[in-house]
Amino acid sequence: MNANSSTRFQKETELTAESPTLIEGLPGLGLVASIAVDQITKQLDLEQHGTIVSEDFPPVASFDEGRVRDAVRVYAGEDPAVMTLQSDVPINPTAVESLSQCVLSDVAEEFDRAVFLAGAPAESESEIGDVVGVATTDRLEEEITDAGISLAEGSGVIGGVTGALLRDCYYGDVPAAVLIVRSNPYIPDPGAARAVIENALEPLVEFDIDTEELLEQSEEIQKQKQQIAEQLQQYQQQEQQQQPRMGMYQ
Repeated sequence: MNANSSTRFQKETELTAESPTLIEGLPGLGLVASIAVDQITKQLDLEQHGTIVSEDFPPVASFDEGRVRDAVRVYAGEDPAVMTLQSDVPINPTAVESLSQCVLSDVAEEFDRAVFLAGAPAESESEIGDVVGVATTDRLEEEITDAGISLAEGSGVIGGVTGALLRDCYYGDVPAAVLIVRSNPYIPDPGAARAVIENALEPLVEFDIDTEELLEQSEEIQKQKQQIAEQLQQYQQQEQQQQPRMGMYQ
């Protein structure tokens, strides 16, 4: 159990998958992770495995199809062996550390490796959807390159909740990788989400996802995610005032 009593994982089902991969879908730049993992969870028909609750999360009520639900949830499936981490609200800076520690102490024992998604602003239309990877272990570095994903060049910093999760996995000896995706930094970007699924997650995790909906329902998805995007921008502005500017991805 997580030592920080304000944030805890409440497991609802027993995990039957063998050595699953956790894919993180928390709101970040362009909401690429959130959109991509929403689609993966739906396409693979993953079942809710548990929830993460915290006094540090925003005091709001999340709902779907007329029913209230916990804002931060963990889903799981057996074939393929996949877990997803999703949130209906941005993770505010004061909750980042406790959430990351909760994942590492309470959830990590159930997955074999973690794949995180971080956004980077695209400098041109042609860059949208470009993906590079960063790994914490030799094995994952090899898996990234075998999947046809280029490793990130040079140095940089990954901030926000994704950076905290990656850091804690690194120091906790939990195999993890982050896929850095170029996206539109100003609006929710279903196109970039589609690209990271098809060009990176599918070959890396070895599953098949139908991404046509992300194009066909692009405007609807953007409308649904706009409120989250606006709140996230406020959090990112606060964090950027406190973080170094060198190659910051979120």
